[in-house]
Amino acid sequence: MSNPLLEATDVRIYYKSVHGEYKVVDGVDVTVERNEIFGLAGESGCGKSTLVEGIMRLVRPPGRIVSGKAMFYPQEPLNRALATTSRNGGQGRDNFIEGIDLFQVNEDDLRYLRWRYLSYIPQGSMNSLNPVMRIGDQMIDVIVQHSELTKSQARERAIEVLRTVGLSPRVERAYPHELSGGMKQRAIIAMAVTLNPQLIVADEPTTALDVNVQRAVLETIAEVKERTGATVIFVSHDLAVHAELVDRLAVMYAGDVVEVGSVYDIFERPKHPYTQRLIGSIPTLGGPRTRLESITGIAPSPLAWPGGCRFHPRCPHVMDICKRVAPKLREVETGHQTACHLYDGDAEQHVDSEAVVA
Repeated sequence: MSNPLLEATDVRIYYKSVHGEYKVVDGVDVTVERNEIFGLAGESGCGKSTLVEGIMRLVRPPGRIVSGKAMFYPQEPLNRALATTSRNGGQGRDNFIEGIDLFQVNEDDLRYLRWRYLSYIPQGSMNSLNPVMRIGDQMIDVIVQHSELTKSQARERAIEVLRTVGLSPRVERAYPHELSGGMKQRAIIAMAVTLNPQLIVADEPTTALDVNVQRAVLETIAEVKERTGATVIFVSHDLAVHAELVDRLAVMYAGDVVEVGSVYDIFERPKHPYTQRLIGSIPTLGGPRTRLESITGIAPSPLAWPGGCRFHPRCPHVMDICKRVAPKLREVETGHQTACHLYDGDAEQHVDSEAVVA
């Protein structure tokens, strides 16, 4: 039985410009289960970072959340009532097990939820540290503002958390420029988990790191998840990183999700032609030499998505219906969903994923 921590439905996030409206996220549905690492993958520009920024209510003008819900289900009642939990402006109640629509809570309530319940590791997070403040002071500010701890207790907590991510207590007294890239990234992770949030969103946390440091950061995220029981949404365009870390994976293309499943199913039995070619483009070590798959053409512009299936101009299996009707996500195997008309009919019509990837 599904036990979600977060359910996002029909999320649409648009950006206005002099050229028109960019529909960067356009009708996304995702469900994130408790105590899992949920991956978001796809080409640059597919909308994955904008989606998590929307869930965290970090989209700023000219961007706006046009529609949708982001229902967050805390594990226990909150310690305070929230002012607004519905589009009807209903007043908060003491018990929120039925869920909180993150798109509807006001800014004051968002400040209450952030760090305590929701935490965010931003893209390029190594540059998000204040260069003129010591690492410990930045962590202490977060702890004191969002908990009942005193400043001395907050310092002890900061040192404790730094140890748990593999950093020396001496880092607490260091300035960001005194740390390596990997150490700064782990310091950001420490800050994100200081108050044991239930949901951690990590947006491209391994970008610009070498492979050894990247592995250390991935291990840190996995250890934090196991130790605290937190749920993690992990965003990356790097499929190899997803294969290493995540439990379930959603593949995005042109502002929408085209496939969702366990990371094993996605890699071993990809269903959507886009996913198949993404995975087929990854070189492998050992085995017979084969030609790598490629995706012809270029990704469409969010100013004007193609009609029907947005992948149809690049799809080798395109049919007439693909050009006219947008496919919906449907379950094709237990726990494995895809949005593709090739799975609308009998099994004989299904794509042979093994043949395509091989």
